[in-house]
Amino acid sequence: MGSKDSLALADEFSKRYRVTGADEFMLKDFSHDADEEFEAAGKDHGRELLALGVKMLSEMQDKLYAQDKWSLLVIFQAMDAAGKDGAIKHVMSGVNPQGCQVTAFKAPTAEELDHDYLWRCMKNLPERGRIGIFNRSYYEEVLVVRVHEEILRSQKLPDKLITEDIWKERLKDIRHFESYLNNNGILLVKIFLNVSKKEQKKRFLERIEQPEKNWKFSKGDLSERKFWKEYMDAYEQLIQKTATERSPWYVVPADNKLYARVVVAAAILHALDSMELAYPSVSAEQVAELHRLKEGLLAED
Repeated sequence: MGSKDSLALADEFSKRYRVTGADEFMLKDFSHDADEEFEAAGKDHGRELLALGVKMLSEMQDKLYAQDKWSLLVIFQAMDAAGKDGAIKHVMSGVNPQGCQVTAFKAPTAEELDHDYLWRCMKNLPERGRIGIFNRSYYEEVLVVRVHEEILRSQKLPDKLITEDIWKERLKDIRHFESYLNNNGILLVKIFLNVSKKEQKKRFLERIEQPEKNWKFSKGDLSERKFWKEYMDAYEQLIQKTATERSPWYVVPADNKLYARVVVAAAILHALDSMELAYPSVSAEQVAELHRLKEGLLAED
């Protein structure tokens, strides 16, 4: 399969899950499951597709790095056990580490709480020619902080700024921030791994029952599960208000981990393809100089 065919396949795989701006977006319209054709083709076919995606990503990342103009930011958001770490590990497995940086955002530190909520993310934006991966992001500020408003009170904001409009204002600010990034050569791919509550329960039980997975389980994960509806409402609203053509959301079915990884790879490939990447060309004078240097090397003893 040629590069054009592979990129066309990536577009086909990803576009059904791509949201580019619609106030009428409804999360219930998006499935948690892989499509029937993928399931019927079997795991070997899925692995072949993922391997192809990884290979294409490696090739395009090399051009991105050489061209040194664009950068790509990939944001992963999801409920616990949706597969963020696995998707990052498998999809980015072929990318040169020099051209990729992964940042995982945990609870804010004391230093971070002394700044605005975008500050710690801005510090970790990818340089030109690189791919940045955010495992969680500033979107936590309109997710976990919205679901648990007591966290908002610990963020040192002046009382008069904490109004009933604060979530609307934050979503508006995030949309403007991402537009600013776009205008400066940073494209965004925002991934919501859409795992079902039933599948999350299954994965939690695996973490408890399998000793090698015990370390992954946290009692706090069960506490957050009780707020499932509140989280889904928050995700629906943030996707409605922050999905754009240049910074789309992908609502990726995550109950089948292999399928989710194929869709994620396809979404990233689609974004890279839009950059019209190519290796830098050299002038005729530079070509002549290269030939002269080559002759000098060949003439050595």
